[in-house]
Order: sequence, then C-alpha cells, then structure tokens
Amino acid sequence: MAFLPHATTSVKKVCVIGPECTGKTDLSKFLADYFKTAWVEEYARAYLNKLGKPYTQPDLTKIAHGQLRMEQEWLIGANQILICDTNLIVIKVWSEHQYGNCDPEILERMHQQKYDLYLLTNIDVPWENDPQREHPDKREHFLEIYRQELAQTGVPTIEISGDREARRKKAIEAIQTILK
Repeated sequence: MAFLPHATTSVKKVCVIGPECTGKTDLSKFLADYFKTAWVEEYARAYLNKLGKPYTQPDLTKIAHGQLRMEQEWLIGANQILICDTNLIVIKVWSEHQYGNCDPEILERMHQQKYDLYLLTNIDVPWENDPQREHPDKREHFLEIYRQELAQTGVPTIEISGDREARRKKAIEAIQTILK
C-alpha cells in the first residue's frame, strides 16, 4: 500500500510526541478543537484493545500501517493544520526498546513522513495507570530518546511543560508561528 508523504501541501502537520502518560492525547484534542481542524488519534490504542493478547514485533508494523492510513485520511479534511497524536518515531523507539531493532519498512516510511512542527510533551505531569502503559519508571529515559530522535529530523521542536493551561498556551503559540 502506497502512502504519499504529504498529499495536501497547504496543510501544516503538527505531531504531539513524548513518553507515555505525558498528556499527548489531551493536548491533541484541545488543539484540534481550538484550531477547528482534524486530529489523528493514536492507532496503537485501538489496535491493542482489539488484539486480545500481548503484542509482538510484527504487530508494530501493522500499527505503523494503521497510523499512516489514518494520517492520510484525516489530512484531506484538515483546516490549515493536522494534529497528529504520535507518529512512527514512537513506534521505532518502542520497537528498539522492546526488541532491540526496528522493521526496516517502519524506518523507511518514518523518513518519508514530513512534519512542520513537533510538540514534545515533558514528564512533569503525574503518571496515571492504564493497562496499555508499561514503563512508569522510564519516562525520563524515553524523553531523552525523543529529544535525540527529534533533533535528527531538523524539524522545529517545542518542549511542552507545565500545568494544562501553560502547555496549551505554549502549543497554541508554536502553531500560530508556523501558520504565519
């Protein structure tokens, strides 16, 4: 299945990314509502809910396919920007952590995807238990990995910290900057 890296070039793509339980979904929903646009949910959550057994490395490739499909579908109806609650960098980081490597197809498609801004959510929010969350003790470790991964992209990255209002304000300002 072919995925176009940026089918609608007039739409800016913003990816909210970060370790587990750092407010990515909350921020993504808020930003989509604020900017009256579409947002791409994290495909992994629905996939894992339906899986009914522990995931394996091939499941991560299926999750990557689903994430890309959703991103392409929602890009078409987006209003100036598309908010993505995660992307393939997360799947790469997770695969390397769990299995010591990553499917080359995920890496290839990851490099084909283009974003205009990354919002990196910090770990300064309390951990909330969830059956799909695995590493409450490794959030700092993953935050540093995401910083390194995002630095390699060359895409502007804004770290999002503080309480909910401070996070929202900083994210809005960052997005307004790329829309000018």
